[in-house]
Amino acid sequence: MLNKKNAYLLLVFVTVVLIVYSIYANFVHDPRATAFLSQKIDLRRALQVAVWLKVMHVHVAFACLAMIAGAINFSSIILKKYRKFHRLNGYLYVISVMIVDLTSGYMAPFATGGKISSMAFNLLNIIWMFFIIMAIVKIRKKQIDRHRKWMIRSYAFVFTNFSIHLLTTIFQKGFGLIYTESYTISIYFSIVLLLLVGEMVTRIPSKATG
Repeated sequence: MLNKKNAYLLLVFVTVVLIVYSIYANFVHDPRATAFLSQKIDLRRALQVAVWLKVMHVHVAFACLAMIAGAINFSSIILKKYRKFHRLNGYLYVISVMIVDLTSGYMAPFATGGKISSMAFNLLNIIWMFFIIMAIVKIRKKQIDRHRKWMIRSYAFVFTNFSIHLLTTIFQKGFGLIYTESYTISIYFSIVLLLLVGEMVTRIPSKATG
């Protein structure tokens, strides 16, 4: 059974692995997102690929920043010994999430699966920003524990892309659904799953996370 310190180290390990994979997949292996864009059919508006790619790369870069900044700030050592860094790193996390949300908002109308997928991404963006706002409100009121819980709920959503692609593979390979259907269903499933995971983690005592 994992203790809290080992659980935190596992979180950091998983975060680093996902960041390395994201950078490799999006900037080295397939920088023009050829495979992903090939699934975008029957779009209601013209997709300017060059612009979309630039926005997507910004989206990925700041998603990676949000992942690592959030993981660092959950360390109890950072919180106790480097409070100023914790605060500044928190600002970096918030700014990164805001940029991820904005770029996601641009890409949502072109989402694989059409309008129903776009609606899911917009819902996800609203929920994520709400969590961020609540975390800021709570820390300004010096409500440390509540701030931590809202940050946990928020941080769960940095794994949205991983969750969507994992579930898409499961629905496609395991249940025989076509890619578009699998992807669309996975967005909604991911919202529910990450909400549940975040809420479960908030119920774990905050002592000795790292």
